Amino acid sequence: MYSVVMDEPDVPFGINGTGRTVEEAKQDFLAAYDDIRKFMNGKGEEYEELEFVYSYDIPSFLEYFAYALSLAGLERITGINQRQLSHYINGTSKPGRKTIDKFQRRILSFADDLRSVRFV
Repeated sequence: MYSVVMDEPDVPFGINGTGRTVEEAKQDFLAAYDDIRKFMNGKGEEYEELEFVYSYDIPSFLEYFAYALSLAGLERITGINQRQLSHYINGTSKPGRKTIDKFQRRILSFADDLRSVRFV
């Protein structure tokens, strides 16, 4: 099971979502957000639209983006071998802080490379 939890102390409500996949958990979370919005609007209360930024653990990231990023590609991007990435997905191993930081840096660097692409 996956879960999405809102951790924002300045918002007057809390929401969460769960699912068998990351996508299901995100959809459940957004449905709960929509329910809160409808409830508050029905009571005539002000409602501030929120924008969400999702934080992933490495296994959730690997599962969620598997449709686009192969383990071979992720090995080239992150420098972490496919076997180790597979261990993270299967839960037989957990990455340490140093590995998490390396993964984060290299994924963001790859994202920056993509943002600079222009097609002619």
